[in-house]
Amino acid sequence: MKVDIVKYRWFWFGFSLAVLIPGLIAIGFCFQKFGSPLKLGLDFTGGTKLEYRFPHEVKLEEVRAILDKHKLGGSNIQLSKVASNGSQVVVIRSKAIKQRKSSQTKASQKEKIDEEFTQTFGNFEILSIDTVSPIIGPELLNSGLLALFFTLVGIVIYISYRFRKDYAICAIIAMIHDVFVLVGLFAIFSFFWGLEIDSLFITAVLTVIGFSIHDTIVVFDRIRENSKFLTKNKTFGEIANDSINQTLIRSINTSLTTLIALGTLYLFGGETTKTFVGAMFLGIASGTYSSIFVASALLVWWREIVKKKRLKSA
Repeated sequence: MKVDIVKYRWFWFGFSLAVLIPGLIAIGFCFQKFGSPLKLGLDFTGGTKLEYRFPHEVKLEEVRAILDKHKLGGSNIQLSKVASNGSQVVVIRSKAIKQRKSSQTKASQKEKIDEEFTQTFGNFEILSIDTVSPIIGPELLNSGLLALFFTLVGIVIYISYRFRKDYAICAIIAMIHDVFVLVGLFAIFSFFWGLEIDSLFITAVLTVIGFSIHDTIVVFDRIRENSKFLTKNKTFGEIANDSINQTLIRSINTSLTTLIALGTLYLFGGETTKTFVGAMFLGIASGTYSSIFVASALLVWWREIVKKKRLKSA
């Protein structure tokens, strides 16, 4: 079955805009609310995240009063829904909480908070404790952004060298499209559901960039090869459409096997990797879509505009 992708390019462009525009709006709202395009987790901001499970329901005001008493006012406190057995999970995000050092004899700030929780709510279970230095957090963010920047520059240089100008520009636009789709979707999740990103999100973005540009190069290579032999008999749009169909099954099969593995990891993997796996899943799906429906259609549109300009000048 042959799919006429080039013919319906405005539909594909419209679908991309329908995903990109809400994401860009959400990025703007996140800048207003969080001061960044996404809600940054402890990896980037520094601080301590504590998760407690209490055997019964607790009141937010009582938890906040204890934290205020220990100079942790303004901490973010989240209460989960009460479980069927009556227990409740409390998640606390605050500035770095001091814990006991090996040479310390007095009770640490963390131990004093735990003691007050025991006195107020009874026994509890500590699910996790994560602490990142306020100095290391911003350094991780800067390092991640630098890695992202140099990756983009390296790919742009390679694509510009490997292909002609119009091929290179369309491939780079498709790659940027995938980055903004991924960041925009996570901005929506951050703004409405408070999803925080960690350093693994940068890893996911870098992987998605590589996967997206790889898929686009495969399609563009086929278009370039076919252009050498079919130019006399067919238009460039027809050549591009034939080339996309020749690589379509390969692109879908490659992406589908990856998405199945990622979907399984998301459903049955640990909680700590869900954000990373979810970002990979959405990014690879977007990369497959853009390499098939956006990059090639954009290249054909570019060639048609150039051809019209040449005819007018002639």
